[in-house]
Amino acid sequence: MSVHVKFFASLRDELGRGEAQIEYVSGMTVVDIWQQVAGNEPMGHVLAAVNMEYARPETGINDGDEVAFFPPVTGG
Repeated sequence: MSVHVKFFASLRDELGRGEAQIEYVSGMTVVDIWQQVAGNEPMGHVLAAVNMEYARPETGINDGDEVAFFPPVTGG
């Protein structure tokens, strides 16, 4: 049982990897995944998606989900 995690843009550089596999634990949320991969750093302005849909930090995760993290998107 696992969750596939992807990192994009500057987060990929900061974390030194583009993806990871995390062991799934019942009751996990997006912020739990973030803290595992980022060493308990707060999410701050990091955005997340679960199965390609925007998700909030408290969004629940299921076995086999894909969770993606990316920095805030700006435009002009």
